Amino acid sequence: MGIYVFNWFFLLVLVPVAFFWLRRAWRILVRRDFSEVALKKGMPPPDAERYAPYEMTINLVGGVVLVSVLVAVLGFQALARDDWMAIAGVTLWMKVMASFALGRHAHGIDFGKKKRGER
Repeated sequence: MGIYVFNWFFLLVLVPVAFFWLRRAWRILVRRDFSEVALKKGMPPPDAERYAPYEMTINLVGGVVLVSVLVAVLGFQALARDDWMAIAGVTLWMKVMASFALGRHAHGIDFGKKKRGER
């Protein structure tokens, strides 16, 4: 019985995650809000508009995949438990890693720059 609770919990968690990602894609695409593009330490890069299409694509693809999994599982019961969990898990991790990589790439690497007071 415990594994069924975990399955339902994981499935229900996909709803707010998909909503959050699709909302971010909407903000970037329609509202032209670049405040959440390629974040590093909570700050966008100086040229956030340059990286906005990449961030929007990452969020849109991730959100659409999660919504598709939700519809396939809850609406059509078309996916087996192992299949939908694999698709959702890989999507979650790939989106997190892609957004992290984009944020690091957008901010560049600071070699040898020290802040005042550091040794």
